Amino acid sequence: MTGDGELPTTAAWTELREDAMAIAERYRDDGWDTVVVDPVAISPSDADERFGFEVVVSAEAYDAIASLVTDTDTTVEDADIYYRPADGADQRYALAVEHDTASDTAIAVPLTYSISTAKSVLEQALLDEELLVHVRPADDESPNRWVTFSHDDPSLFLEEADVRDWELP
Repeated sequence: MTGDGELPTTAAWTELREDAMAIAERYRDDGWDTVVVDPVAISPSDADERFGFEVVVSAEAYDAIASLVTDTDTTVEDADIYYRPADGADQRYALAVEHDTASDTAIAVPLTYSISTAKSVLEQALLDEELLVHVRPADDESPNRWVTFSHDDPSLFLEEADVRDWELP
């Protein structure tokens, strides 16, 4: 993010999105229903009702995700997190592949965030042992148009050096 959810135009972001497509293709080759989210904005949110990361996507992408997760046979119960080391920069890159093995469903969510901007959200997520990723359509902020994914190990979205100087109890 370069500011207020704006996405970077860096090679690292492009590579992460390409990796998301490649991983999704492997899932598809194995017979899974797979969606890759292409965010239009990502920002940390400390609002009580949507604490975590807010990922804004096109209406079409949101509808594809919503159709997968509202299927009564689909329960996203796990995720694989692919984190890219920061190499000393403030910007972080991670790919969350949310999946339901029972229904062979996967949703790839590329994420990028400034560690300094997201610090308070990530600190609280570590304390709560839960990081939420909220996906919503760009054209609609109504409270019933969100899909939320829960991650019980927020440390997977960080480097050890990120939290070394933080004052966590």
